[in-house]
Amino acid sequence: MLPWCLLEKKTYFRAMLRGLKKYTASRLVGKALPALAVAALVYSCASIGRPDGGPFDETPPRFLGSTPSPGALNNQRTKITLRFDEFIKLEKANEKVVVSPPQIQQPEIKASGKSIQVNLLDTLKPNTTYSIDFSDAIEDNNEGNPMGNFAFTFSTGEQIDSLEVSGTVLDASNLEPIKGILVGLHANLSDTAFAKLPFDRVGRTDSRGHFSIRGIAPGKYRIFALQDADQNFAFTQKSEVIAFNDSLVVPTHEPAIRMDTSWVDSVSYDTIIPRDYTRYMPDDLILRAFKEPFHSQYLVGTERLTPQKFTLYFNAKADTLPTLRGMNFDERDAFVIEKNRENDTINYWVRDSLLYRQDTLTVSLTYLYTDTLNQLVPRTDTLNIVSKQKWAKLKKDAEEAAEKEKKEKEKKKKKRKTTDGEEAEESEEPEPIKFLPMKVNAPSSMDVYGSISLTFDEPVERYDRKAIHLRQKVDTLWQDLTFDFARDTMDIRRFNLHYDWTPQAEYELSVDSTAFHGIYGLFTDKAKQSFKVRSEDEYFTLHFSVTGAGPQAFVELLDGQDKVVRRRRVVNGMADFYFLTPGKYGARLVNDTNGNGIWDTGVYETGLQPETVYYYPQMLEYKALWDVTQPWDVHATAVDKQKPDELKKQKPDEEKKKKQRERNNQNRRN
Repeated sequence: MLPWCLLEKKTYFRAMLRGLKKYTASRLVGKALPALAVAALVYSCASIGRPDGGPFDETPPRFLGSTPSPGALNNQRTKITLRFDEFIKLEKANEKVVVSPPQIQQPEIKASGKSIQVNLLDTLKPNTTYSIDFSDAIEDNNEGNPMGNFAFTFSTGEQIDSLEVSGTVLDASNLEPIKGILVGLHANLSDTAFAKLPFDRVGRTDSRGHFSIRGIAPGKYRIFALQDADQNFAFTQKSEVIAFNDSLVVPTHEPAIRMDTSWVDSVSYDTIIPRDYTRYMPDDLILRAFKEPFHSQYLVGTERLTPQKFTLYFNAKADTLPTLRGMNFDERDAFVIEKNRENDTINYWVRDSLLYRQDTLTVSLTYLYTDTLNQLVPRTDTLNIVSKQKWAKLKKDAEEAAEKEKKEKEKKKKKRKTTDGEEAEESEEPEPIKFLPMKVNAPSSMDVYGSISLTFDEPVERYDRKAIHLRQKVDTLWQDLTFDFARDTMDIRRFNLHYDWTPQAEYELSVDSTAFHGIYGLFTDKAKQSFKVRSEDEYFTLHFSVTGAGPQAFVELLDGQDKVVRRRRVVNGMADFYFLTPGKYGARLVNDTNGNGIWDTGVYETGLQPETVYYYPQMLEYKALWDVTQPWDVHATAVDKQKPDELKKQKPDEEKKKKQRERNNQNRRN
C-alpha cells in the first residue's frame, strides 16, 4: 500500500505525467520524466514539516478608537469600549489595571476579540477626571507583545486634569523594587487623612517599582504608598506595608526636548532626532516602603512535639518573658528556658522525667496582651499542654523494641566446641553506651578570623572547662593554648571557642569524655578535631572610604544572594574589611540613627522614617593579596539606580517576557 502522502497526490501526478509525455519532443525524455516525477514525489513526502509563516510578530497592538472617545468631556457613560487592530488579551488585569479615582466596587474589565470592555460599577463623581491605566496588561493574542503604558482618560466635567507625577517605590531595608504596591495622593493635607480617607488619585507600581499617577488637578498633595490588604485605599491595618514623603507634592509641567535615535540596524544608528514633549514633574519621587513594628501582642499557640519540651509562640517580640505557674505540678526549678532574641518563641525543657511522662501539663500563663485600646495589659490563660507523643505509647514501643532486640540476639548466639568436645555459648557483647550527641563545628581549613562552636541536642546541665584542650603544632611538638570558651548568649545549646589564629599553623581540638552533661543524665564521648589555618596569601583586604554617611553608619558586605557576609562600623570615614576570600561582593550602608547596630523601621504616627540604606552601585571582585581602598559617595548615584541588578530578586517583567519570547521563537525555528 502507498503511504498516505502518495495516495493523496497519485491522481494529480498521473495527469501531470500524461501531459508531460505529450509535450515531450523525444522518446528518451518521455521515458525519463516518470522517474523524475517519482523522485520529486518521494522527496516531497520525506521533507514534510511545519510551513514557514514568515517573520515573527513583534509589534504590539495598536489603539484604533473608543466609546466614549479619548479625552471626552461631560461623559456620563459607565460602560467603555476600547478597540484595537488585532485580537488581544489582558494579563493580570486585577493587578495591573488601575482606575483613578479609586473605585470601591471593583470594576469589570475583560477582553473580547479586538476590544476591551470596561464597566465602572461606582457612581461617577461630578467634574472629575477619570483615568484607566492599563500599564502593560494589554497584549496581542498570539505572541504576547505588550502595549506598554497605555491609559484612557475622560472627564465628567468641562475639562481634563492632565498633570502627572511619577517615581519609584523601594523596600526601605534593601532598596528592592516593590511590584504592585498602590501609590496615592491626598489633597487633604491632614495627618489623619491617610488612615481615614480613601486616596483622591491612585497609581500602581510595575515590576521595576515605577509608578505614574495621571489626571491630577493643580494643587498641593501628600503622597503615600500602601500595600492595601483590605482594599479600602486607606492605612487601616498596622500590618500593611506603607511609605510616605515628608515633603508636599506640587505637580507641574514644562516643555522639553528629548533625543530619539534612528537606527540603521541593531548596531549602527542613522541619526539623532530632537522631539518636543511635555515633561510632568516631579518625575523622580522615591518612596521607601516599610512595615511598622507590630505592637499588637497575643499568644499564637503552644506546641509539644516531644514529652521533654514544649514551646510557646507569640506573634510579636516582647521585652519580658511570661510567668508560668504549674496547676498539676510544681513549676519551681522544673524547666530550662530557651528563648530567641525577640522573646516571641520560647522553649521549656522539662527537667524531671516523672514530670515529662505526664501526657498533659496544665499551666497558668500570665503574659502581656494588647487590648482593644491598643494598650499592653497583663492577661492570664489556663493552658492544657498535651504531648503529641504519648509517654505510655513511647514506653510500650520502647519495651517492644527491646524485647525484639533481645530475641534477635538470642538467635544470633553462636556455639563453639571446647577442647573437651563440650559446647559453650559465646558470651554476649556489652550494651553500647548512649552518649549525649555533640556536633563540633571546626572546619579542616579554618579561616584566619574563624571560630569553633559545639552544639547539642538538649541543654547542657554542666561542663568541665578543664576537659577542653586546644593545642598548636610547633615544629613537631604540640603546645597547649589558652583560649576563650563560653556559652552562646543567644543559644543555650551552643558553646563558642575563640582564638587569635596564626596563619598556616596546625591546631588540634580535643574534648575529654564526660566533659559535658545534659539535663537528662547523658554525657559526651571523647572527641578530637584537627585543622589548619589558611594562609594570608589567600585573602584580600578592602577599605571603603565613605562620604555622605551619618555619624553612626555601618557597612555590610554582601554575597551574590544579598546576604550579609561581614559588618563593620564606619570610623573616621573608613570601613575596613580584612581577610576576605576572593570572589564577588556587594555592599550596603545603613545610617544607624539610634546606634543599635541593626536597621530599624519607621512609624507613620510619629513621622519617623525608616533608617536610610544605600548600596554601592556595582559588584566588587578582587584577587588574593590585593589591598584596595574603594571611594564611596552614597549620594553620587540616584537611590533607585544603586542596587546592582545581580542582587535584585524582583526582575523586570519585560526582561522575563523577552527571554520567554526568544525561547518560543527558537523552539519554532527548531
